[in-house]
Amino acid sequence: MTPTIEMFDEAVIRRTLETARGDAREVLAKARELRGLDPEDVAVLMASEDPEVREELFATARWAKEEIYGKRLVLFAPLYVSNLCTNECVYCGFRSRNKDVRRRALNQQEIAAEVKVLVEQGHKRILLLTGEAFPRERSFEYVLETIRTIYATRSGNGEIRIVNVNVAPLRVEQFRELKGAGIGAYQLFQETYHRPTYEAVHKSGPKRDFDWRVTAMHRAMEAGIGDVGIGPLFGLYDWRFEVLAMMEHIRSLEREFGCGPHTISVPRLEPAVGSPFQAQYLVSDDDFLKLIAILRLAVPYTGMVMSTREKPALRRATFQLGISQTSAGSRVDPGGYGEERPDGGQFQMGDHRPIDEVVRDIISLGYMPSFCTACYRLGRSGQDFMDLAKPGEIKYNCDPNAVSTFQEYLTDYASPETRAAGEALIERRLTEMEPAPARTAAGFLRQVRSGKRDVFL
Repeated sequence: MTPTIEMFDEAVIRRTLETARGDAREVLAKARELRGLDPEDVAVLMASEDPEVREELFATARWAKEEIYGKRLVLFAPLYVSNLCTNECVYCGFRSRNKDVRRRALNQQEIAAEVKVLVEQGHKRILLLTGEAFPRERSFEYVLETIRTIYATRSGNGEIRIVNVNVAPLRVEQFRELKGAGIGAYQLFQETYHRPTYEAVHKSGPKRDFDWRVTAMHRAMEAGIGDVGIGPLFGLYDWRFEVLAMMEHIRSLEREFGCGPHTISVPRLEPAVGSPFQAQYLVSDDDFLKLIAILRLAVPYTGMVMSTREKPALRRATFQLGISQTSAGSRVDPGGYGEERPDGGQFQMGDHRPIDEVVRDIISLGYMPSFCTACYRLGRSGQDFMDLAKPGEIKYNCDPNAVSTFQEYLTDYASPETRAAGEALIERRLTEMEPAPARTAAGFLRQVRSGKRDVFL
C-alpha cells in the first residue's frame, strides 16, 4: 500500500469542509494548549466569517508564534542555478515550452560567483533550486557538485554554513547521497493536493506523476533526512482544501516517522513571464493572513516560511502571525545576483529590497534577524528538534545563537544605520531574556565583537 492511499481521501476532506460545525472560540482556547489542532478544528476556523473571531484568531496566532519562536526571524536566500526544465507546468516561468525565458544552467565558476555575492551581503544559509533537468546529462551529480561549490566558497569573514535543497523528487539512495553531502533540509512543494487540478496544470514531464512527488518526503525521511519542508502553491485550487490535504500529508509522515515536516512554505500564485495560466482560485490578502494564522495554531512547532513573492507590507503582517523564516534580497533567475537581467525568473517577486533594508525593517518590528544554522550542524533535526521545541527548551539555544549571528551581520555587512538600530535591539533583547540564555548571549557577543566568528551552541 502506498502512502498516498492512506494519505488522501478527497471525499473525506470535502465532507470535513462542508460539515464544519463548532464554536470557533472553543477551538482557539484549545489552540492555546499548543498541542495542535485536528482537521475538524481547522475546518471550523476556516468557515468562520465573524470579524471578532478573526481578530481573536490573529491574537492567538501572534501569542503562539512568540511563545514558541520568540521575537526571532531566520533569514535565507534562494539560489537558482538552472532554469532548464522538462516539465510543462502551465503556471511556471520555467515551463519547458516557454520561449520567453532565456535558458541557462550555471557552471561551477558561475555558481561560486553567485555565492560570493550572497556571502558578501551577509547570508549564511542558502536554498538551492533547479528546474527538473540538469546540464550535460550529469543529472544528480550536478546538484552534489553545486553543494560542494557552495560550501567551498568564502569571502572575507563569511561563508555559507548550511545549504537547504529544493530539487525534483529522488530515489531513496539519492536522498542518502544528498544527506551525505551535508544539506540541512530537503524542501519540495506539492503545488496542489487536488488530483484533477494537478493533472490539469501539469501537462507533461516527470512532474505529472502526483504519487511520485507526494511520497518524496517519505523517501527522504527513510533515507535519514530529518528535516523536510512541504507546501502547496496557494491559488491553484481552493485554499481550504489544500490546508486540510496538507494536514493529512503531515499526519502520514508523523505516523510513519514520528515527526512531521520541519517547515511549511506558503507561496501564493504569482504571474510568470510566458505563462498562459488563468487562475480561478486566487487567494485574497485577507484569506492569506487567515490561513497563515490557522496553520500556526494547527501545527505550532512547525516552522513557516515566507518568500519574496509577497510585497513588504504583507510580509510584515505575516511575520507577526506565524512566519519564522523568510528570504531576503532574493533573485529568482540563474545568475540573478551577479547580473542585472530582466527575464528568466520563475515568477514575479513582490519584494525587491536589498537585504540590509529588509533587516532594518525587521528590526523596526521588534524582531531579531537570525542567521543561525546551529541546529542543522549539530544534528538537532527531526524528532530531536521537536523534543527541545515542545517543552520550550529550544530558546536556550536559539536566543544566544540569534544574537551571535546577528552581531556578525551587523559588524561585517550592515550599513551604519542598520548597525546602530540592530545593536540597540540586541541590548534591549538581552534585558528581556531569561538569565541563563542572557549570560550565554552576552558571552557570545564579547567573542564576536573581539573578532571571533561562528560562535554557537
